[in-house]
Amino acid sequence: MTFDKEEVRRSSKAGDITLNYYEAGPVSTGSTTGLGGGLPLVMLHGGGPGASSWSNFGPALPHFAADFRTLLVDQPGFGDSDKPPVVGNYFRHSAGYLAAFLDELGIDRIHLLGNSLGGGTAARFALEHPKRVGRLVLMGPGGLNLNVLSADPTEGVQRLMDFSANPSREAMRAFISTMVVDQSLVTDALVDERLADATKPGAREAMASMGASFWNPDTYEDGMIWRDAHRIRQHTLLTWGREDRVNPLDGALVALKQIPKAQLHVFPNCGHWAQIEAAEQFHAVTTTFLQAHRERSST
Repeated sequence: MTFDKEEVRRSSKAGDITLNYYEAGPVSTGSTTGLGGGLPLVMLHGGGPGASSWSNFGPALPHFAADFRTLLVDQPGFGDSDKPPVVGNYFRHSAGYLAAFLDELGIDRIHLLGNSLGGGTAARFALEHPKRVGRLVLMGPGGLNLNVLSADPTEGVQRLMDFSANPSREAMRAFISTMVVDQSLVTDALVDERLADATKPGAREAMASMGASFWNPDTYEDGMIWRDAHRIRQHTLLTWGREDRVNPLDGALVALKQIPKAQLHVFPNCGHWAQIEAAEQFHAVTTTFLQAHRERSST
């Protein structure tokens, strides 16, 4: 089964902005006895140039929508969502808009899955709105990763900064090449698509505003979510590619130790995009984890 992108595209107000998203799957009837306690699943994409919910999770949507009402949300500043200047640290900025988005749709509780930048947003949302999150899936998450052995900036982050400083097709290919082990996935079509999205009106300014929130002395400490990891009370699945060159595997250790109900799954021969490079395994592991949730007992 596949979905036509435009047929599942939606938009909604979220406070003072509009967010673009994609939705498919069974709408909950209010029952708490369905798979995963009947909660919708919201997916938040990463933060590289040209990133969007569809580029990260579009191919995975049919698989997850078979079991869950699934919403792929373009975070503020990305995809076809509005691109307001970032106020404070990006994770808190985006998490606040996610809360407003869910309010607009009348959704009280969700399972939340975030990749990289989206993982940081998801973790911040879970910290600020703990009663609104059932289970948490974090894929090489920003903010929670603390590199114990790897250098900073990592290779992937350096390639991202190189593109931001001098956007080009070559710089985009170099960045995408750090996302995966299997270089056959770095196709000309993917490079061209991401480059077009990364250079459309407002995209570069939004990327700069997001990046500045992690370097500004007044806001960057708020992005160190690993310091608050012990307060995350949800069952949390940490997933990592063993060969991740953006947020290397050693960055999982502090979160795994600090989050009381955390477990870690490592995908071999896999980089930063487990949902693409290890698609079948990622779906199986994640679905099994979410299906174990029982809403009535809040487990």
